[in-house]
Amino acid sequence: MNFIEQDIEGVYLISPEPFKDERGILRRHFCREEFSKKKLFTEIKQTNISENININTLRGFHFQYPPFGENKVISCINGSLYDIVVDLRKKSKTYLRWQSFELKKENRLSLYVPIGCANAYLTMSENTWILYYHSEFYRPGGEGGIRYNDPFFKFKWPVEPQVISNKDSNFSNWVEK
Repeated sequence: MNFIEQDIEGVYLISPEPFKDERGILRRHFCREEFSKKKLFTEIKQTNISENININTLRGFHFQYPPFGENKVISCINGSLYDIVVDLRKKSKTYLRWQSFELKKENRLSLYVPIGCANAYLTMSENTWILYYHSEFYRPGGEGGIRYNDPFFKFKWPVEPQVISNKDSNFSNWVEK
C-alpha cells in the first residue's frame, strides 16, 4: 500500500499494490501494520456501504464533534465520485482549507480523512457504491455538517448536485465556534 500525503495535513490518498494473474486482481484494502507505520488508526469500529443509484447524488458534509471524532477511509467500489475534504481543526496549519479528489472503481484509490475534517461526495456515475470504515462508532447526537454550497468555503463542484437530502441541504452557514 502506498500512502500519498495531500495538501491538507493528515489527509492521504491510499493506492493499493494489486496482484494480478489470470484469475483477476487481489489488492489489500486495510492492513493494521501498514496503517500503524503511518501513525493512522488501526482499530476499525464500524464499516458502511453507501449505494447511490443516481448520478449527481450528494452526501455530506459530515463530521463528528469531540469527543466523538472519527478517522475514516473512503473507497469507491463501483462507479465514481468527486469528494471534498475540509479541515475544521483550529490548531491545524491547513485550518479551513479544502481539497477535492476523484475516486472511482478504475483507479482503486482510497481516501484517509482524519479526525476534525469533514467530507462530502458527489456521485459522477449511476450505481456508485462507497465503502467506508471508521475509527469510532457513529453517535447521532455528536454529528455536525456543512452545507455543500456554503458561501464561506466557495466549494467547487464539477456539476450541480441533483439528489440531496433535506438534512444535507439545510445545514446553516458556517460560523466559527
